[in-house]
Amino acid sequence: MQKNHQAQASLRNLSCLDNAVSQCDTVLKTLLGQKTNSQRPNPAQKIPEPTLNAAEKIHSAGLMRVNHTGEVCAQALYQGQALTAKLPSVKEDMKMAAIEEEDHLAWCQERLNELGATTSRFNALWYSLSFSLGAGAGLVSDKLSLGFVAATEQQVCKHLDNHLKALPRSDDKSRAIITQMRQDEAEHAEMALTAGGVKFPAPVKAAMSQVAKVMTSLSYRC
Repeated sequence: MQKNHQAQASLRNLSCLDNAVSQCDTVLKTLLGQKTNSQRPNPAQKIPEPTLNAAEKIHSAGLMRVNHTGEVCAQALYQGQALTAKLPSVKEDMKMAAIEEEDHLAWCQERLNELGATTSRFNALWYSLSFSLGAGAGLVSDKLSLGFVAATEQQVCKHLDNHLKALPRSDDKSRAIITQMRQDEAEHAEMALTAGGVKFPAPVKAAMSQVAKVMTSLSYRC
């Protein structure tokens, strides 16, 4: 009997260690830009590279850098929530959403490479904050965690709508990527509410919007 208990304890310790190693691997790959293989085809892969002048290229790169940082935050948010979610169904929803966000991350990285631009130097900061928020929300309750996802994704949809309007007219490659991202994010928001997420009040959403403005402003420039 004692040996069985010891064996079970060892398995639990190994499971925790495996999860920790897997989490660290995910963090490093996300921040170092190594998650470049998407499961779905890049929406822009068959679209020819547009002719952009210097100012347009800088502007497109700035917008796509913001979107890349947003996907880094999304990865962190979902990973944190999956870690602390209580219901297995919620954990699974978070993991599946994170996989789709990996596609977005890869597409944004590819587009930045094509534009000769780099990712934001502040990504590690935003990742840490987002992971902490996600894990904290999950610790409180699954409903709060899901509500946070819905509110965040709704904010992202607004940003993406603005980016679609702000892109240089000829940059159809970036536009195709953002359009698909926008569709996926709307589905994530709906999924979170359908799964029982609470609807955040307007003042909370307004505060989230102000934080997002700081992130987008910094990421656009560097």
